[in-house]
Amino acid sequence: MPRVLAADTDAQRIIRHWREHVPDDRLAHLIKDAVRMLDRALQMRLARHRVSSGHWPFLRALWQTDGLTQSELSREAGVMAPTTFAALNAMEALGYIVRRPVAGDRRKKHVFLTARGRALERRLVPLATEINAIAIGGVAEGDVAATRRTLLAILDNLAFEEARAVGRRRQIPSTRELGRRVGEAASATGRARN
Repeated sequence: MPRVLAADTDAQRIIRHWREHVPDDRLAHLIKDAVRMLDRALQMRLARHRVSSGHWPFLRALWQTDGLTQSELSREAGVMAPTTFAALNAMEALGYIVRRPVAGDRRKKHVFLTARGRALERRLVPLATEINAIAIGGVAEGDVAATRRTLLAILDNLAFEEARAVGRRRQIPSTRELGRRVGEAASATGRARN
């Protein structure tokens, strides 16, 4: 039986939406909303420690592999280079990281945690662990294991499809390229109306 609080929060509206309006909608939307609620729970906890949720994926990547390049961090965090650049600037100003040039290529930089950035791991990882425990509270172990297997199968299927698309030279365009294409389409639509 779902637990309900009296407050009409965004989270309650999302749950009501799924239970009452679109219980059989696409799984992708349900996963997106679950991730959104997990992210919100993490953001609330990170804010208590004065850490931006935008820094979380970079901190996690560096806690696992310190000294990544900025482009490697972009890939690990799943964000575009400009987003990584802005986040790293802020993290450097906060004293969480330092950037050092790569030998032989002054444009490339390795990113290293400072003692302050490394110390955040002891404070922040338990917050993520707590959120995961809350999220699966009351869910049978077998159901959690089945969900994990299902999500891993989804990832495998989508990774296979992406590899096939790349083999056919279909890739996700960069933000700049996508903007150019949208601009061209808008111009063409405007010319067609005239």
